[in-house]
Amino acid sequence: MTSSFTDIKVTKRDGRLEPIDLDKIHKVVTWAAEGLNNVSVSQVELKSHIQFYNGIRTSDIHETLIKAAADLISEETPDYQYLAARLNIFHLRKIAFGDFEPPHLFAHVKNMVQQGRYDTHLLDDYDECEFNACNDYIDHNRDLNFSYAAVKQLEGKYLIQDRVTKRIYESPQFLFMLVAMCLFARYSKDTRLDYVKKFYDAISLFKISLPTPIMSGVRTPSRQFSSCVLIECDDSLDSINATTSSIVKYVSQRAGIGINAGRIRALGSPIRGGEAQHTGCIPFFKMFQAAVKSCSQGGVRGGAATMFYPLWHLEIESLLVLKNNRGVEENRVRHLDYGVQINKTLYQRLIKSENITLFSPSDVPDLYDAFFADQEKFAQLYAQYEADETIRKRSIPAIDLFSLMMQERASTGRIYIQNVDHCNTHSPFDPTVAPVRQSNLCLEIALPTKPLNDLHDEHGEIALCTLSAINLGALEDFNEIESLTDLIIRALDALLDYQDYPILSAKNATMKRRALGIGVINYAYFLAKNGKRYSDGSAIALTHRLFEYIQYYALKASVQLAKEFGACPSFNETRYAQGILPIDTYKKDLDAICQEPLHLDWESLREEIKQHGLRNSTLTALMPSETSSQISNATNGIEPPRGLVSVKQSKDGILKQVVPEIERLKNNYELLWNIPDNDGYLKLVGIMQKFVDQSISANTNYDPKRFGGGKVSMKVLLKDLLTAYKYGVKTLYYHNTRDGADDTQSDLDDGCAGGACKI
Repeated sequence: MTSSFTDIKVTKRDGRLEPIDLDKIHKVVTWAAEGLNNVSVSQVELKSHIQFYNGIRTSDIHETLIKAAADLISEETPDYQYLAARLNIFHLRKIAFGDFEPPHLFAHVKNMVQQGRYDTHLLDDYDECEFNACNDYIDHNRDLNFSYAAVKQLEGKYLIQDRVTKRIYESPQFLFMLVAMCLFARYSKDTRLDYVKKFYDAISLFKISLPTPIMSGVRTPSRQFSSCVLIECDDSLDSINATTSSIVKYVSQRAGIGINAGRIRALGSPIRGGEAQHTGCIPFFKMFQAAVKSCSQGGVRGGAATMFYPLWHLEIESLLVLKNNRGVEENRVRHLDYGVQINKTLYQRLIKSENITLFSPSDVPDLYDAFFADQEKFAQLYAQYEADETIRKRSIPAIDLFSLMMQERASTGRIYIQNVDHCNTHSPFDPTVAPVRQSNLCLEIALPTKPLNDLHDEHGEIALCTLSAINLGALEDFNEIESLTDLIIRALDALLDYQDYPILSAKNATMKRRALGIGVINYAYFLAKNGKRYSDGSAIALTHRLFEYIQYYALKASVQLAKEFGACPSFNETRYAQGILPIDTYKKDLDAICQEPLHLDWESLREEIKQHGLRNSTLTALMPSETSSQISNATNGIEPPRGLVSVKQSKDGILKQVVPEIERLKNNYELLWNIPDNDGYLKLVGIMQKFVDQSISANTNYDPKRFGGGKVSMKVLLKDLLTAYKYGVKTLYYHNTRDGADDTQSDLDDGCAGGACKI
């Protein structure tokens, strides 16, 4: 420590000036480095001292130390991520509590309820004795297990704070314990503390990952925690206005939106018997875009939505380019993402080099509904309307239309694919009474919807899905899956009754279907630990067994809840009620690539479901988990990492995230751009989809350097699209193209387009 630094005076939190205490700084950094490998206290101090100046605030000194440690994170020195995180936790607690030691839980909650930051029900539902028990159970030392990226995400998105002043009011373990207490508050006093403790352990030890709406919202007076909202629009002004109002209400409460606007008639269609001509889809898409962007979701994240429409819509050529940077503002709607809906009939036209005929849905009765509910009827009606010379239509070579779609998907990355037949033929729902007509923001939700004509429409159906994920990297063995799925389903099912519903059709739909979506994080680490790879087929059998266990025990847990609380009221609208399970309806092409047998007793489970029903009509959905994976220091979702150290960008800055166990498993990870093509990955997604009852946020990835002339051919893009369809993949999310940047600097996606699925 040089004398020049001892002359510096610092500004204390209360405004007093006093000489800098270098020994105190040294003690804090030494404490943060305890037990870590290959970190240097002196290097952090030297790096931070360069930025000290006379009058510097003590809080700025601490932030300088944090940044100095974070800058040293690398493949060779990964433990700086923990040193930086511990310094950040120290700083965070000082801000929240004025001291490193947190207060008693009961005193903390009383104070926060008084300030209006916590929900008053906490004090109504739990007595002081129960608060004492929970306080004694909290392990605040678990705060020291976070990585730096995790702490920054907690600080920026999840911890209760004043988003104007940036003042934080809680620490992570309080967040975890209070979420557990809120979710199990309605359980009986005899059992609830046991569940609270188990759930607290599962989330604070990173066995279970929770989504943004739950992490940031549960315990606050705001009670809307569903990650995904699916809104279907009818072809009427009343429905369009109701859809717009619904978007605003849900975007303002942290939800990401899926909008199905495929029913809206095409440009030039007659209105009121020919009194006027319809303006087409684009003006209404602009209206939806304005609604999505009208709210910033309380500073937690920006509003975002994906719009769905069928490939055979008469305006398709204009709709496919809405996100394109070329063109003028009048014919572009660039701040939405788009999901294009396809089925077997349209793929067959491509394969046979035939034409696709385009219609306005308003001109072809029953065709739009059959597109989702009845594939044979759709094929028959489609051919019938093609032959009807009185109907307005256009015909275009299928190869031209598919090529335009894939070109736009490649150039924007965010033209998504929904295979609507797979979403209905391999679905928990009976499509004759509850067809799936859309997905959500991140393409992993597949739930029935019905258009609403106003915000009080009792017959409309806005679908909500409440999510969570199992951290595969934290599993000791597959037997843990049973207890974890039981905990997740109990907690999420309780949340459905705990939360508020700003729109009647959302409440009615949720109460009758009680849809949940359990996903996974850390799949890449799971493969690395087990010595398996994405590209060579070695992971197929293991993946089959893993997702069999997850779906089986999720169903088993939901049967148990049905015994305790009753089946969901619309259980009769599911295939489960007919004794049909996911293992009965998957795409049989998978059998050619996977011979792994079933390991669990599905026939006994089938009988149990028929006898008792299910509490939840859906149970699984594989979401991107971009943000919540960072909380658990996990690889996100099912995706391969782009680098052993990924640089991730959020609104709080650029964060380095290191893959788990980098020192031991460095050579086991198969990095994204080292994977030769999409074939192995798509096969694994197909295996997962065999068991997953909703859908999967699955990406396709291309490195132009691997192709002649540095350009990915249309033939390759179409081959991958058809491969995904062949293996029963329901949806395709991002199209990622390697841009030539350093792999460790390239992971800059903010996940789900800044929207809800950052769970």
